[in-house]
Amino acid sequence: MEEMSDTRFMKADEKRRVLRQWERFLKGGLKRELFTKALYNHLIQHCSFIAHYNLGGFYETYFLAGDDIATFFSQFDGRRGGGSPPSVEYGMSWVTGEYEDINREMIAVATRWIPGILKSAAATQRIADVSQAQALLAKHGMAL
Repeated sequence: MEEMSDTRFMKADEKRRVLRQWERFLKGGLKRELFTKALYNHLIQHCSFIAHYNLGGFYETYFLAGDDIATFFSQFDGRRGGGSPPSVEYGMSWVTGEYEDINREMIAVATRWIPGILKSAAATQRIADVSQAQALLAKHGMAL
């Protein structure tokens, strides 16, 4: 783990705690109960994500549908963008400044988990897509 430095709004210990919460969230399969307020706050304040009203809205926006999960994690996939992928919401660099240390570590941690997360997200999205297709066909008296 990279050495974390204190900033005006986040001490090094807080950065390490948020990083542990991040890894626990990824390791735990993106479970809602593992998505902490501190992690949410870091994502919206220092990772170039908009708040989506609150923690619940943010979670629903990014961690329920497979395609949305893939979009979110594209920002943390170190295999993209020369190891520093752009913000998914703003399209610009976000791994700079006083929070570069924790954000680079978040990318490193996520990159290890992303292949499995994306595989699961694709399966989840496929189920949702097929279900929606079946419902649309049924609406018009058709079936697969």
